Amino acid sequence: MVKMHSGGSRARSQARRLALQGLYQWQLSGATAAEISVQLLASQKTRDTDAEYFEALLGAAIADSNTLEALFSGHLDRPLAQLDPVERGILLLGSCELRSHPEVPYRVVLNEAVELSKKFGAADGHKYINAVLEKVCAQVRSAEFKQGTRSDQDFSSPHSSSPQRGEADK
Repeated sequence: MVKMHSGGSRARSQARRLALQGLYQWQLSGATAAEISVQLLASQKTRDTDAEYFEALLGAAIADSNTLEALFSGHLDRPLAQLDPVERGILLLGSCELRSHPEVPYRVVLNEAVELSKKFGAADGHKYINAVLEKVCAQVRSAEFKQGTRSDQDFSSPHSSSPQRGEADK
């Protein structure tokens, strides 16, 4: 029996990693979420994994894959069919989490997706993942996203409003 973790950032990160593996497997094999979940939980070291969160993410991402793909496909620079399975999996996972888990701050979702892309995706793929998921975030969490981008401006460099070199002498 898999020990269920109720949360914690490491346990959730592990759940996302495992969910990405499951989404990759689903794309290649067409197995059900339940079949993949049983197999991954039995074959992986899951002691530090929030298994409940993993199963929720994997199940929702597969069940809602058409809806989730509709959320991000308009922001792609290529047809959906040309996406690498890892990129597609990360975009499904990130879009699912943005849409279905408002308790998770959008910055956490974006950061986790970028980290998964750095670890498992193509070189510089994390930039692409971040750009696409930011656009999805602006759609599904517009108020939180707008608030966050305003906060980013508040923390801008103290030198950003200072005159350019030589301007103060004019």
